[in-house]
Amino acid sequence: MKVLVADKFEQSGLEGLKAAGCVVVYQPDLKDDALAAAIRDSCAEVLVVRSTTVTASMLEAGQLALVVRAGAGYNTIDVATASKRGIYVSNCPGKNAIAVAELAFALLLALDRRVPDNVAELRAGTWNKKEYSKARGLFGRTLGLLGYGNIGQEMAKRAHAFGMPIVVWSRRFSTGRENVADEPIPMALAASPAEVAERADVLSIHLALNTDTKMLVNAAVLEKLKPGSYVVNTARAEVVDQAALEKAARERDIRVGLDVFASEPRDATGPFGDGIVSLKNVYGTHHIGASTDQAQEAIAAETVRIISSYKNTGKVPNVVNLAKKTPATHMLVVRHRDRPGVLAHVFDRLRSGNINVQETENVIFDGAHAAVARINLDGAPADSLLRQIQSGSADILDLHLVTI
Repeated sequence: MKVLVADKFEQSGLEGLKAAGCVVVYQPDLKDDALAAAIRDSCAEVLVVRSTTVTASMLEAGQLALVVRAGAGYNTIDVATASKRGIYVSNCPGKNAIAVAELAFALLLALDRRVPDNVAELRAGTWNKKEYSKARGLFGRTLGLLGYGNIGQEMAKRAHAFGMPIVVWSRRFSTGRENVADEPIPMALAASPAEVAERADVLSIHLALNTDTKMLVNAAVLEKLKPGSYVVNTARAEVVDQAALEKAARERDIRVGLDVFASEPRDATGPFGDGIVSLKNVYGTHHIGASTDQAQEAIAAETVRIISSYKNTGKVPNVVNLAKKTPATHMLVVRHRDRPGVLAHVFDRLRSGNINVQETENVIFDGAHAAVARINLDGAPADSLLRQIQSGSADILDLHLVTI
């Protein structure tokens, strides 16, 4: 199996892929047309990327069967096109959670104690203890979390250790399938992001970017913050209304810590301009939340696991683009002798009736003399078609139709 790695990747991961029997093409600087050409020319079955954008033209250029995002988010990949072409898209959720939470908490501490400004004045030869002795402190101040996935949970652990009460808004609790009382860290639930902002002294954002969360933290949410509150965003810039955030920082003494920006350069280095970072109450880092050695080693190991599983079993862990529910309305259950051509006959008859197979499972009985096939269909075959299926093969022992 040929694997094209088109981003910076740990040496341990490259060695792990080779040890798994993969042919590895490592070209970490590929972008745009060059990447599309490499996908086509290499005939790679698997593409591994970190921050590189994967477009429709790239997915259509070659013979890809799997794209692995060596990280948690996958908004840089054209998942819709991948799904249309039957290309698996997989990610590495949770492997960078500790690293991102550590940076988010570092930004929070820096905001409270104005660490960057302390350092800047010392380096400029100025001693200003009078000014920098002013700090609110974090103990007893409420941390509001938007999102309670892997990173949000790691933030909660750290806030609890600092003696901060925690209030959370997350869809995982709003469905009723999970209970906040079962969580190991004591916390309160809020009914909406606006309620979290209203109750919090610190608003920390840990939401994946999708159509539901884009611009979710808007002016109406930010206006609920008390003057002097802190906002930390280590998720995605697009989750927050950047103009509203800049206005809150300018006019309401809101301190802001950001690891993500709306106008980030595509490359690892380059010119950068975003008006919000010029404000004295805004601290920023260079989208480095996941960039610790520990996190990258864990992500590399998970990438190797995903690709090895696909190579050896045909199954892909962490797939993000399989249908949660197919259009299937009926299941055809066929008990049959385990002989060649039985299922081919069944599928051929279904095709003649313009019935599409959505999913199928064939389970073998002990001794491998008989099997049962469960075939999910997008419609109900006519009784006459069912009789044709059964009578057309002496190896079909029984069949019946179930409404799903």
